[in-house]
Amino acid sequence: MRSGATSTSARERRISAELPSALAGLAVADPILEELHGRRAVVFLDYDGTLTPIVERPEDALLSEETRQAVRRLARRCPVAVVSGRGLDDVRGLVGIEEIYYAGSHGFRIAGPHGSRLTHDAGVRFVPAVERAERALREALGTIAGAQIESKGVSVAVHCRRVAPDRRREVEEAVRAVAGAHAGQLALTRGKMVFELRPDLDWHKGRAVTWLLEALDLDRPETLPIFVGDDTTDEDAFGALEDRGLGILVRDERRPTTARYALEDPLQVRLFIEALAAELAGAGR
Repeated sequence: MRSGATSTSARERRISAELPSALAGLAVADPILEELHGRRAVVFLDYDGTLTPIVERPEDALLSEETRQAVRRLARRCPVAVVSGRGLDDVRGLVGIEEIYYAGSHGFRIAGPHGSRLTHDAGVRFVPAVERAERALREALGTIAGAQIESKGVSVAVHCRRVAPDRRREVEEAVRAVAGAHAGQLALTRGKMVFELRPDLDWHKGRAVTWLLEALDLDRPETLPIFVGDDTTDEDAFGALEDRGLGILVRDERRPTTARYALEDPLQVRLFIEALAAELAGAGR
């Protein structure tokens, strides 16, 4: 950890509402600029709820052209990766920028820019179990209006945002039953109105970020990794970077977090990306 930097230990979590603004932190002589001084930024971005607003249907979360261009400008100044719970092909198609890195399914699948040989596929051997679980979920949830099952290849998600509140417990019980039937192979995780069954491995967004830093030879003191995310699944990445980088939470509820800064919504995320890109350009990076 660079001299002068601060961190929040996992035992001393902050409350999201109390975090300082990351936009204010990019003002002249403010903390983020101080941490950037003499270091190379590496930026990791979540997709849903971070680059785009949360929507009822996952397929409707489309990236605005303004945000796409902001991410592209930032990628000209430093390495950028989108780290999402979406499937790799899905998120890569939605973002549509060839020059950056992608980690899909919470990092179980990773790919480099167009023409790069950098790839990582954790959990491929669990695909048959995922497919069996998906079939069981479709059978169990077929009569529950609004329940949406999303296949991600190495994982399967069940979205319940459009399910009537009095039936969401039924969805959870069905998902837990399927998870129990695949114990030892698949693990159940949950996010904002979503349950997910994924390989029962010690792998998550934090491990994916660490793997990318090492694979790109950027796991060194002169690098400042920055992760921007909104969901509880992003806490793994915040935790992985708490002693050597910056976690920035896009907050929409009051909860404990290991992030050090906050942004209010995807619009502020775009403004932060634009401000960071401008700062790096002004510094000649």
